[in-house]
Amino acid sequence: MTKTSDNAAPGPFSLSGVGQWLYWVLLVVMLIPFKAICGVEIISAPVALFAGLVFAFVFGIPHPKFNKKFSKLALQASVVGLGFGMNLEKSLQSGAEGMLFTIVSVVGVMVIGVLLGRYMRIDSKTSYLVSSGTAICGGSAIAAVGGVLRANENEMAVSLGVIFILNAIALFIFPPLGHWFGLSQEQFGTWAAIAIHDTSSVVGAGAAYGNEACEIATLIKCTRALWIIPLAFFTMWFYRNDRGGEGKAKVSIPWFILLFVLAMIINTYTPSGLMGAMRPVYDVLVVAAKQCLVAVLFAIGASLSIRVVKQVGVKPLVQALTLWMVIGAGSLFVIMYFGV
Repeated sequence: MTKTSDNAAPGPFSLSGVGQWLYWVLLVVMLIPFKAICGVEIISAPVALFAGLVFAFVFGIPHPKFNKKFSKLALQASVVGLGFGMNLEKSLQSGAEGMLFTIVSVVGVMVIGVLLGRYMRIDSKTSYLVSSGTAICGGSAIAAVGGVLRANENEMAVSLGVIFILNAIALFIFPPLGHWFGLSQEQFGTWAAIAIHDTSSVVGAGAAYGNEACEIATLIKCTRALWIIPLAFFTMWFYRNDRGGEGKAKVSIPWFILLFVLAMIINTYTPSGLMGAMRPVYDVLVVAAKQCLVAVLFAIGASLSIRVVKQVGVKPLVQALTLWMVIGAGSLFVIMYFGV
């Protein structure tokens, strides 16, 4: 029996031969900055995600271990690279204006999510993980909180599966909805950062809407992501009697966010005498970051197979969808009518 590389999850067709080569070819193509080379954006973020979804549904999940590691590291590198195109002073002003809204939305989603999970009789840890992913930053929050909860493989898989499904939907529907509601670049960036789960889809949706929307969405999402730290410590305290005597839980700190802030500081405070020489370098880093994000979205799409969708189940999906509608509709109302 031939062993498939990286224990690739099966699809209708075998991943051996053509399927494996096609994955690598597509991944390399996604990394080519066509817009910078020829002025035409041949592969946009939604197209990359859709291509990944089609690939996974036809061939199965390609190289799961590599795909997972690449998605994580490339996303973090993309976020840091985007920082070289952002001004720290303007970013801090935008972040401060929505701080109270961020606090209310994070706490509100967590409370509603946990209560809804109890009402629907969903496994408490799965419900808590789905609520964490919806409230803060999708897979990153689930990964951090799951380690504190000592969540098992099934609980993690179901929670991440829910987030992956809704992230895929969000990237397709949010930009058209933003145009339909007549949202400005700033309004859409704020809405996407609050209502979309994962940083990858937030940045992707922002990029599809416009450069300003992308910058604002990235900043606010990274600000929200810092809430992983207090949530992880709260979870450690709340579930302190449910760790099975395994000792202290490990809290995962999103260090790439600090590098993102450092990149903004470098871009903002580079001396004027050096800026002329460094600006082209920063521009290249930003272009590379945006293109790397396209490849990340392809890899994320390729991680969502039919088996993952079936594994999620109805109740966790209904809980996540309900929470998503609450935070999506609620944040949109506040942004449109209260100017947050």
